[in-house]
Amino acid sequence: MSTRENGSEEEPVIRDNRKIDPETGQVRETAPAEATGQDDKEQADRSSSSSLASDLASIELATQLAERTADLQRLQAEYSNYRKRVERDRAVVKEQAVAGALTELLPVLDDIGRARDHGELTGGFAKVSESLEAATGKLGLSAFGTKGEPFDPTVHEALMHSYSPDVTEPTCVEILQPGYRIGERVLRPARVAVAEPEEPAADDN
Repeated sequence: MSTRENGSEEEPVIRDNRKIDPETGQVRETAPAEATGQDDKEQADRSSSSSLASDLASIELATQLAERTADLQRLQAEYSNYRKRVERDRAVVKEQAVAGALTELLPVLDDIGRARDHGELTGGFAKVSESLEAATGKLGLSAFGTKGEPFDPTVHEALMHSYSPDVTEPTCVEILQPGYRIGERVLRPARVAVAEPEEPAADDN
């Protein structure tokens, strides 16, 4: 007995792919093909939607990155300005402190100057005075005021006034007390005697 007769072998599957039905003569429907095309379209739509979502995500990420970068740059600029302001304030405070300390030493320097003018600056006192003047010089203190220089009311204080035929403009003819400055900052103006050109003679008429 063959395997076909005892039913142990499966029957072959035959598919009729003819477009025209041989029994009715009608054109068969092409639904399966259309379904396949629709599936392809849906898959393409899904792919397009996925690509659009990816693009939107990339744009959003780029926007967030630009915002964070701008925030970081603004923070860095604020910190830089803060640091400059702190350094400037620190320099001003230091200058004020040094100026305050040196102002208290000006009477001592005046006494040293008078002792030098009278020939009393000798011995150990001379060494101390030289050390003090050197130390104040290192801190930026400098004396000004010279006999014969033009009178400048911004740095000179006139304590005496006279007329002289020897000058052509208001002139410091005597330095009564030297002035002191730190850099461009005047700690004390120079106290001077000022002479002006002689007054024109009064008209007899």
